[in-house]
Amino acid sequence: MTRKLFGTDGVRGVAGEVLSAELALGLAQAATRLTRAERPQVLLVRDTRESGEMLQAAVAAGVAAAGGDALLGGVLPTPAAPLLISRYGFDLAAVLSASHNPFQDNGIKFFGGDGYKLSDETELAIERELERGGQPDNPSTIGRVRELRGAGEDYLRELHTRFAELDLAGVDVLLDCANGATYHVAPEIFRRLGAQVTVIADAPDGRNINAGCGSTHVHALAERVAAGGHTLGFAFDGDGDRVLAVDRGGEVVDGDELMALAALHLREQGRLNGEGVAVTVMTNYGFHAAMERAGIGVAITQVGDRYVLEELCARGWALGGEQSGHIIDMGFNRTGDGIAGALLTLEALAGRDLAERDAMEKLPQRLVNVRVRDRGALGDAHEVHEAVSVKDEALKGRGRVLVRPSGTEPLVRVMVEAPTDAEVEDVCNRLVALVERELG
Repeated sequence: MTRKLFGTDGVRGVAGEVLSAELALGLAQAATRLTRAERPQVLLVRDTRESGEMLQAAVAAGVAAAGGDALLGGVLPTPAAPLLISRYGFDLAAVLSASHNPFQDNGIKFFGGDGYKLSDETELAIERELERGGQPDNPSTIGRVRELRGAGEDYLRELHTRFAELDLAGVDVLLDCANGATYHVAPEIFRRLGAQVTVIADAPDGRNINAGCGSTHVHALAERVAAGGHTLGFAFDGDGDRVLAVDRGGEVVDGDELMALAALHLREQGRLNGEGVAVTVMTNYGFHAAMERAGIGVAITQVGDRYVLEELCARGWALGGEQSGHIIDMGFNRTGDGIAGALLTLEALAGRDLAERDAMEKLPQRLVNVRVRDRGALGDAHEVHEAVSVKDEALKGRGRVLVRPSGTEPLVRVMVEAPTDAEVEDVCNRLVALVERELG
């Protein structure tokens, strides 16, 4: 049996339609029952979407109806959840966010009492419990709903403890908080560490999250960094589990390059457990070449930070992530943490200029998201698969082609790497046109 509701990062959809209050309540009730704790303690955090308060109320009601206590942490980045679970010993956490999606969408993702996102098997069990319905084992037990005061300060304290030796005096940083969950905590930790901080997209109104800002629209930040003479910039996504960087010249530095910097730094510090890094199929060929030269192993997973995390756990490794900016440092957190990733980058640079980075040399790459009627139809698109096979064979040893469906949106992602920009553009344009014709 496959999951019907959960995707690669929880349950997502248009708030009030796909993700209704009724569904949110049911999911929370089912997940709380499955903790098997006598009186489950469940943390709730959310991003800045206007639907967040409605869904928070529904999830809290579901937790209480299942006999658990709902602790409201308020607006916080997703990576705060596992750190707070560890700090307080919660049995479960629910994060209300649709990450980089537009404000109309929202989502629910759960973390277990061990601080890890729930496994595919546990998410399937939640769906089965939801379908089964029924009453709690002890229907007379009703839980409480209360505010968890100081949750933001607790998260800041964890960041400050980890990076206590990082002195950012003289660093002029521009932060793009995507009008999302990092809008308060990200500037605060950079200031506490001594940086001169300028912030954009830090005035959420419920509808402007990710709107022309953040890590999915990083070129706006790039223009501001270059024009303002800043040392560098960082762009987070709506829920704060991703980060991309921009150097002083306005060049975007993606997750691959940030991971390469981190891998070499952590290995030098003796903190790269297992001498390896876990990445996804989207990671640039240049990263693999750089790690091979450095004698660092690389494991490849399917797209999704949860699968990177599973690989890290299976191998006992410390570092992994995605080109999109999810960076997981198991020495600090059990999920991608955009703020920690930015600070790790500055730690790895050790005062050097990001514009002079030399951890890896990127192969020209282009990624195009093609909107389609049904992302699942790609599996039967034989003409597309044949064209991909032909192009990939032609690039063998020089580059590669990857065409895959999005895990959360009606998109097919077309990615091409080749030795020259001209060849990348030619191959990518041909494949995009074919996908649009067959599936658009």
